[in-house]
Amino acid sequence: MSINLSKGQKINLSKEQAGLSQVMVGLGWDEVQQNTGFLGALFGAKPQDIDCDAFAIMLGYDGKLLHHPNDIKECTVFFNNLSDPAHSIVHQGDNLTGAGEGDDEQIFVDLNRVPSDVHSIVFAVNIYEAFKRNQHFGMLQNAFIRVVDAKSGRELCKFNLNENYNNDTALIAGAISRTDSGWEFTADGSHARVQSLVDVVAAFS
Repeated sequence: MSINLSKGQKINLSKEQAGLSQVMVGLGWDEVQQNTGFLGALFGAKPQDIDCDAFAIMLGYDGKLLHHPNDIKECTVFFNNLSDPAHSIVHQGDNLTGAGEGDDEQIFVDLNRVPSDVHSIVFAVNIYEAFKRNQHFGMLQNAFIRVVDAKSGRELCKFNLNENYNNDTALIAGAISRTDSGWEFTADGSHARVQSLVDVVAAFS
């Protein structure tokens, strides 16, 4: 049975699923229906789709990026860099609209292949060109992150991100970290208003 987490709660994934070696981290969201006003309704205008991008940031034991922020592809997996050099973290591709039920984007992690100098893998979401398109997380609803045992398909835990994220353009959904007793997931929910992926990584690391 999946465990529903609240902000700040932790769960030991390794104890929850014996022999855990691979996980799928799924993130999802839905757009709030936008009011286009009288002219929009008259001419059939449709607001521009909100393109959310999920990504993973690798942090060392000091809580900082493993590499210099300018070398972002060495420490971050996202739609334009679908795997880390060790192929331990693999992004399944970009969803441009968030349409449909279930996960909108998925990131697979082979826990046994994660480099030993990686202490935490932070999973975050930002809105592509949010400032240019005048979009923010207050225009989304039903956001969540869930962790699934990739071998059995069993959902281990889920965290519904139901805070007020109005005007924010990026958020941390959660993180997987090494502990002396195995891998642990922490429900986060931190959020910020930043413009680019580089800014997001800098803000959350």
